[in-house]
Amino acid sequence: MVEALRAHRTAPRVALVPHEVVSEGVCLIGDFILESGIRLGQVEVGYQLTGPAGAPVVAVLGGISASRFAAATTAGSRGWWGDQIGPGRALDTDKYRVLCWDFLGGNGQTTGARSLGFEGQPFPDVTTVDQAYLLAALLDHLGIGKLHAFVGASYGGMVALQFAACLPELVGRLVVISAAHRSAPMAVAWRTLQRQLVEQSLASGDGLAGLALARTLAMATYRTPEEFSQRFGQTTEVPSNDPDRSSVWAYLSARGAAYVEHMHPRAFLCLSRSIDLHQLLPTKISVPLQLVAVNQDQLVPAALIEELARAVVSPCQTLRLDSLYGHDAFLKETEFFNALFAAL
Repeated sequence: MVEALRAHRTAPRVALVPHEVVSEGVCLIGDFILESGIRLGQVEVGYQLTGPAGAPVVAVLGGISASRFAAATTAGSRGWWGDQIGPGRALDTDKYRVLCWDFLGGNGQTTGARSLGFEGQPFPDVTTVDQAYLLAALLDHLGIGKLHAFVGASYGGMVALQFAACLPELVGRLVVISAAHRSAPMAVAWRTLQRQLVEQSLASGDGLAGLALARTLAMATYRTPEEFSQRFGQTTEVPSNDPDRSSVWAYLSARGAAYVEHMHPRAFLCLSRSIDLHQLLPTKISVPLQLVAVNQDQLVPAALIEELARAVVSPCQTLRLDSLYGHDAFLKETEFFNALFAAL
């Protein structure tokens, strides 16, 4: 599959259309084989491509909960990076085509836990290598010869790194936020506990309950102790008649309840495990690279990103950011990321 993609790629010459064009759809990729050797056969890939035909293409990906709707849509979705992507915004869709898609094994329209044949069943292990080659197949389908840039945050940053390691000829540069070449052991421990909660709840017939608890735990790792102190005060009052009615728990349980409205438990299991399976040799990164490390990130410590920066063979710049929001900084620090994206 890899050699076939490399041998048959062509990039059509299309005149620039001076206005934003939004394309949302599902394409079919035939006979997709996972890194593990498991053959999925034909897979569907849900994607959104926003911007004028012929413009340079920038791929964007977020965390495992992100959908293909990074930019605002005509259907009314604000987009999870809607403040950064759009006409006249930092990632200007009057100048660039912005491509985002749903993860394989995930929660959207790409083949995953909700797909026919996988309902109620574990989805096979999916690696960042698999996600990288799925993107290569999607680019081939769309007639895109090479990405101008790949901007990835969290799990999306892992996929961006793997894409550059596997297919460096298909991308001009990387911007990788809160992601590294491997997972930190403590982060693996936290995610393993989250998956155990979901697995046990699935076994008892209530996977959503376990997913809600997993999300409450995850929120405590995404954010920082400083933010919780600022949000809830230095000492949280706990009602003596019901300790579970504390303001901290009210916040966390609300996040868990909201999460289960759109995330499938088995999609969460698949992508959470994919994060822990992620690894690559930094010496395989040969394209220009910009790394963003958040000093307060509990999941992807800045030291791990610095380790990656020292080992890559490409030109590399590392930016350090202080943020109350920790790992979630890429969703919250609008001013910083506007400046970053405007420099693409």
